[in-house]
Amino acid sequence: RFATDARLKIEVVEFYDDQSGYERGLTLPLRHPSGLFDGETEAVWGLNSAYSVVEKSVSTRDYNYREATAEMTTGQHDATGGDNTTYGEAYHYADNFLQKGDKEAAESGAFYARIRHERYLNEQAILQGQSTSSLLMPGLEIKVQGDDAPAVFRKGVLITGVTASAARDRSYELTFTAIPYSERYGYRPALIPCPVMAGTLPARVTSTVKNDIYAHIDKDGRYRVNLDFDRDTWKPGYESLWVRQSRPYAGDTYGLHLPLLAGTEVSIAFEEGNPDRPYIAGVKHDSAHTDHVTIQNYKRNVLRTPANNKIRLDDERGKEHIKVSTEYGGKSQLNLGHLVDAGKQQRGEGFELRTDLWGTVRAKKGIFISSDAQDKAQGKVREMAPAMAILDGAQSQMKSLSTDAQTANADPADLSSQIALLQQSVKDLTQAAILLSAPKGVAIASGEHLQLAASKNLIANAGNHADIGVVKNMFIGVGQALSVFVRKAGIKLFANKGAISVQAQNDLMELLAQKSIEITSTEDEIKITAKKKITLNGGGSYIRLDACGIEAGTPGEYNVKAGYYGRKPKAKLTPELMAFPVIKSEDFNQSFILLDENTGQPLINWPYELELESGLKMSGITDENGNTELISSDKEEVVNISVFEPDEFLDDEIN
Repeated sequence: RFATDARLKIEVVEFYDDQSGYERGLTLPLRHPSGLFDGETEAVWGLNSAYSVVEKSVSTRDYNYREATAEMTTGQHDATGGDNTTYGEAYHYADNFLQKGDKEAAESGAFYARIRHERYLNEQAILQGQSTSSLLMPGLEIKVQGDDAPAVFRKGVLITGVTASAARDRSYELTFTAIPYSERYGYRPALIPCPVMAGTLPARVTSTVKNDIYAHIDKDGRYRVNLDFDRDTWKPGYESLWVRQSRPYAGDTYGLHLPLLAGTEVSIAFEEGNPDRPYIAGVKHDSAHTDHVTIQNYKRNVLRTPANNKIRLDDERGKEHIKVSTEYGGKSQLNLGHLVDAGKQQRGEGFELRTDLWGTVRAKKGIFISSDAQDKAQGKVREMAPAMAILDGAQSQMKSLSTDAQTANADPADLSSQIALLQQSVKDLTQAAILLSAPKGVAIASGEHLQLAASKNLIANAGNHADIGVVKNMFIGVGQALSVFVRKAGIKLFANKGAISVQAQNDLMELLAQKSIEITSTEDEIKITAKKKITLNGGGSYIRLDACGIEAGTPGEYNVKAGYYGRKPKAKLTPELMAFPVIKSEDFNQSFILLDENTGQPLINWPYELELESGLKMSGITDENGNTELISSDKEEVVNISVFEPDEFLDDEIN
């Protein structure tokens, strides 16, 4: 209402939000004016009222993405305290509040529910009348005297609007509207419709850093934008509040978010057209930020980042391919299908995994690499029947050879280890193993060194030939026994140049043949030397040579043929015998299983250290069964075992 400020001596407009701001104390009689003179008595007349059934209660609900799980639904609010002339519930969504609150908390959900219901109750009874009083104004409570006055006017009504008129031929009259006065609720004017933003507006993403190569976002992944229509000058990166981006996929720390750089054109939309709720609805290319898929490569689907990390899917029929690439360290790529170069010329087909840096292939449970056919990817992932057939065949061949070797008194192969490898580890990759299979061959080439190592058994099988060629030297070292068995065609050992030396340095040597044994020197002599004795036996006749003399014997004739036969004094040729080195046998070998003292379960991948009495130390990590590595000694020794916590062991290694 209008009032006069006594201090400033100006007219002001006063706004109140509750009944405490009402003007009270005016009572007017109900009297209709007549004639040209009313005795200067102010009165009211022409009273009428209209009633409507309004909502019994109001509930509200809103959503605040900053507190997405907060309960934002208010209960049903009834400002009448139980008026039985009201009916139904009004439900309002998105009244733009931040917390549920209660009816006293300003701008809370309950606050808006109360205000909404009071506004509905203002429509329950609409009162009108006329008066000659110049004191009537909005916000004034009046009472009407007179037995003929309606009860609602006698109790008191609140003026909500006035219209005054006067003319030369008419006296001053005032028409007013009012509502019943209530201590439970006050007057609530009709809401002014909120501005509505239709469609989208163009804008550009901004940053506090000039020519920023990274996105300028906050802890919630929001952006700041500069709307194109804005003519004001702002500090870079502060042209707006933080604005969310609408994305095709989002969730709890997952989703699809490709950060936008400063200068990127975006389309700003508004939730329910509310100017206070903008969001980035889409991203667009423009003449300064051209599209990477055009008529030049319209058959391709490309995801490319500003640093040229790329996922490309080419849909050209008959030339489909996928490329995943990064520029770090030169280039690392995964190429699938129809492989092309930068000029779109084919350079291969299938798949290629390449990098200019290091490459690692790691699988905890096992790896199967195969070139066995599996058309259209119809088989099982670990379908290894062709590979297992080859391995089973090789195992059968080895078993046959081992049996024949044992029959010939040679040492048999360790078939149990081979069977265990195939059945317990390789088959279906039941344990951490690598299986490499190719129906037409496997080749391994190295420009320098090639090493094969096994902590237990090294097994090689060939169904036909096995060829090993060494240009310079070849060393074969065996810790215990070397057994070579040939089933049919014999053994040939040739040295075109250089000597052949065969030694049994600390034990006997046997040469045994079913037929003859031939020893020939084509250009020099043959020496047979023994430190103690030599015995030659042929068919029972013999010659024995030792330090005491020469003894010859035969069950038959003894013939000596010589061009000359003579006797000379005794003589002796002392044999030159080399001293053989003695190597420690290391016959004491042992590994250990480490168990948890509480559960009794094996300690898997657990660090340990073994120390012998001699001071030898060996550290390592247990395998999948809790086993340590094999430790060897040439004598019995006490072994001290130290077990570490994994973190403690790692810290020691780093320090």
